[in-house]
Amino acid sequence: MSRVCELTGKGPMSGNTISHANNKSRRRFLPNLNEVTLISDVLGQSFKFRVTAAALRSVDHRGGLDAYLAKAKDEELSANALKIKKDIAKAQAAA
Repeated sequence: MSRVCELTGKGPMSGNTISHANNKSRRRFLPNLNEVTLISDVLGQSFKFRVTAAALRSVDHRGGLDAYLAKAKDEELSANALKIKKDIAKAQAAA
């Protein structure tokens, strides 16, 4: 399982660990990933995602999973999230 957010595409970054003596060695900065269940109001279903804490706040700020996916760019989303986005758009068009 990769360490990439399914909604934002945020992944590990690299940088330096700097000691008190100013010695530098490489390290990885990992995203703060959480396994969450988000509910789609349009589909009436719940979906499991592996998302960062920042993405979870963004979903809450935009008003839920449906609104977040409607505004999200397709290239940032995982294949699973992209499929759900298309299902939501189809359901809204039918209603």
